[in-house]
Amino acid sequence: MTEGLPMAVPAQGLPPRVRIHEVGARDGLQNEKAVVPTEVKAEFIHRLAHAGLTTIEATSFVRPEWVPQLADAERLFPMLADLGGAPDIELPVLVPNGRGLDRAIALGARRIAVFGSATESFAKANLNRTVDESLAMFEPVVARARDDRMWVRGYLSMCFGDPWEGPVPIHQVVRVAKALRDMGCDELSLGDTIGVATPGHVQTLLAELNEEGVPTDVLAVHFHDTYGQALANTLAALQHGVTTVDASAGGLGGCPYAKSATGNLATEDLVWMLDGLGIETGVDLGRLVATSGWLAERLGRPSPSRTVRALSHKE
Repeated sequence: MTEGLPMAVPAQGLPPRVRIHEVGARDGLQNEKAVVPTEVKAEFIHRLAHAGLTTIEATSFVRPEWVPQLADAERLFPMLADLGGAPDIELPVLVPNGRGLDRAIALGARRIAVFGSATESFAKANLNRTVDESLAMFEPVVARARDDRMWVRGYLSMCFGDPWEGPVPIHQVVRVAKALRDMGCDELSLGDTIGVATPGHVQTLLAELNEEGVPTDVLAVHFHDTYGQALANTLAALQHGVTTVDASAGGLGGCPYAKSATGNLATEDLVWMLDGLGIETGVDLGRLVATSGWLAERLGRPSPSRTVRALSHKE
């Protein structure tokens, strides 16, 4: 075992490589009480890329009054032009509607995401629309993006539980996932927005999606660690064949519309597990830990990532 790295002991039935979809700069920083300076965000994203992350969700083109922490999207995105031109770096951005897509296209974004909900309560809280109204809003956005040969991700929140409605029926999640897939989303990210999923639930949902014609290779998972289940749920998804996992550097983030949601799965904790399983990610854990430590200093609080804290104490 190298200092700061786990001993690699591969397990059977797992993929050889996982792509980490890093969401800290968007999903993480949007939940900060204080607005993070644009220059700090730009350096954060550059540091993440330097650590080996190749998919880094940069920002969101939402109305500034909705998410003031991301109101600087037009200023930030051009500061990442050197990364966006690299063939191995992807900088997806979130767009809520047609106007958001216009803003993203004007700045040269080539990969976008729309953010839907499996439940009516969260759709109303987040988008002020019903689930079906939300899907109707996304359809022309996805169609325009696909016509422009853009890559489109569909986020599906509240896949396992909802703070107002409780446990979410699997058939309900499958219906909305299929709708997003049918309208043209290249990838679907299944969100455990309030962190209530457990491994059996994860594998059952994935199996049901497969049975209804949604293949595993278009699925990603997005777990929150409210009840300490994020890594266990990730492993369950890997055992099913999922190879794209969302994570947030330093464990940043939650959900501004779901007060019971705590932080996302920390990228460092994920990389520690994947390194230990001998699964390739291309991420340098030491550089990533240093990046999250650097950002934590600027946020004025310690990182919630267990791996960041453990490795920082070794220094």
